[in-house]
Amino acid sequence: MTPSAGTAPTISPRESRLASLWAGLSTRTRLIAVVLAIDVVAALVSCTVIVLNARSAVTVETQASLATVELLVADTIRLAEDSPPDRLLQTLDLRFQALRHVRVSLLDESGRKVGVGLTRFRSDRHIAPRWFAQMIAPGIQQHVLPIVASGRRIGTAQIVTEPLDEIDEVWGYAVALSVTTFCINVAMLMALYLALGRVLAPLGSLADGLTQLERHDYTARLEPPRSRELAVIAERFNGVAEALTEVRAANGRLNRQLLTAQDDERRRTALELHDEFGPCLFALEANAASVSRIALAPSGPDREKLAARAADISMIVGQVQTLNRDLLNRLRPHALGQVPLTECLNLLLRDFARRHPATGFSGDFDGLARGYGDLVDLTVFRCIQESMTNAVRHGQAAHVSAVARETESRSIEISVRDDGTGVKPDHRVGLGLSGMRERVGALGGTFELDNAAPGTVVRITIPADAERGEETGASVPL
Repeated sequence: MTPSAGTAPTISPRESRLASLWAGLSTRTRLIAVVLAIDVVAALVSCTVIVLNARSAVTVETQASLATVELLVADTIRLAEDSPPDRLLQTLDLRFQALRHVRVSLLDESGRKVGVGLTRFRSDRHIAPRWFAQMIAPGIQQHVLPIVASGRRIGTAQIVTEPLDEIDEVWGYAVALSVTTFCINVAMLMALYLALGRVLAPLGSLADGLTQLERHDYTARLEPPRSRELAVIAERFNGVAEALTEVRAANGRLNRQLLTAQDDERRRTALELHDEFGPCLFALEANAASVSRIALAPSGPDREKLAARAADISMIVGQVQTLNRDLLNRLRPHALGQVPLTECLNLLLRDFARRHPATGFSGDFDGLARGYGDLVDLTVFRCIQESMTNAVRHGQAAHVSAVARETESRSIEISVRDDGTGVKPDHRVGLGLSGMRERVGALGGTFELDNAAPGTVVRITIPADAERGEETGASVPL
């Protein structure tokens, strides 16, 4: 059965063990192993080249030796033309002893061997091993050369190729080259081992620094090494450590601010319940007691007084409803998600205009969709609410304008501008600004606060992606 196109290739246990073994090696060991592998491949290539060249050289040498024998016989006969045949054959035998790569045996005209032969002067011991000789040696060739003097055949030269002499020379050259190459490679590997130790030493410091970061110790810093590339890594590491330190400090400040904000919100809610709801409830209780007294009067209930007390109770209930609605809207806009976002923002503007009649409020929210998800809608609402609150409370603005629209790139752009006193150079970031930054940052947006001369302008950009807002919902404060 053939595997389907989407099936991953199976890995054998042996391959898995080799992969695990390779993964367990250090970087220095891996680099040295790679260099060794390259050396082995280079050695195999060199041996192949040596063998091929040696075979060609041995073949050429043996062929040249065969040609030399023929020339030597002709030259000797010419020089010793007047000598007797026996002396001529002995002369040839002596001259043949100096030849290499061939063995020559001289026979007289009766077939007897002439002279002592080469075995007396040449040793059959060779330094090249047999396996090397078998790889290089060409086929043994035999050649019979008649020796003719004065038109008469006086003997025969039996020539047999003998390539072992040349093979010994090739073997000696190969051994010398191998030993030299081995020594050079050993020295190079030792130098590489020491050099890699110095070069990779900063990586150990980097690993220790990362371990410190993993243990939430952001004070770790690395000394820049001399290597330019590793110095860049060390610089980036130190930058990340500093950024993490700043983030931890910011998170600490934010946590303290959140705790303070929660306490402030509880305190303000308690004050409103005491100062606003308390008197209303007391008034309701007093009116209820008055109604009871009027109803139990001996002369009968006074309808006018009952109507007046009912009107008082209705007015007090209206005040309680208004206070309750304001309190709920501050804690969580109840209409958000139920009505279009544009309508919620317009209601927010009308509420600000009712509570701050000395300030003019205007808004343009027609470019928004009905909604972008609970978190995005809430973030847009809170950012506009907090920006207008800051403009009235801290900037003493006479007019505040808010604009929110959806761009073609699927992002929501918010701009809240006022004509107040502007941002002071020594202003401190309060809970409102930090809360807006956290909300916008959690949704992947941007937050900017600048002077508008006069007044201030808040610019916010939020991705109009409801699903993204839902995924990050756990990290966005309400």
